[in-house]
Amino acid sequence: MIPRYDAPPRAGQAYRRRPGAYALLLRGDQVLLTRQAAPVPEFQLPGGGVDPGEQVLTALHREVAEETGWTMGAARLIGRYRRFVFMPEYEMFAEKLCSVWLARPVLRRGPPSEPGHSAHWMALSQAMAALADPGARAVLARWIQARAI
Repeated sequence: MIPRYDAPPRAGQAYRRRPGAYALLLRGDQVLLTRQAAPVPEFQLPGGGVDPGEQVLTALHREVAEETGWTMGAARLIGRYRRFVFMPEYEMFAEKLCSVWLARPVLRRGPPSEPGHSAHWMALSQAMAALADPGARAVLARWIQARAI
């Protein structure tokens, strides 16, 4: 079973399944995060929704480029989780099925092309405190712990 983070689903509320792919991009002891300005200002792992008919890794590469301006390579799946949330930008309730991929940042091609996003390199400890998504924090914490062994 895929672990759930945040609130449980609301009784009687219909949720639309929304697969998403997110990247843990590391450079030394720093991780690349994206800051989304709206609808709620917050730091996130770069990534997002997989469009209908799109492959997960294709979506991951697209989302990372849009939200950070970076290309990436050597992605490998390191975690999955789900969340039941309201997505105000789409005006829908969604069951987000999130996959997190450890990847290597390759080349910064420019600033993020997605409006309202900015890219930020942060120390791992700072990123743990900054990430808004508890599922992303849990995956990062497991990765840090596994790395320390």
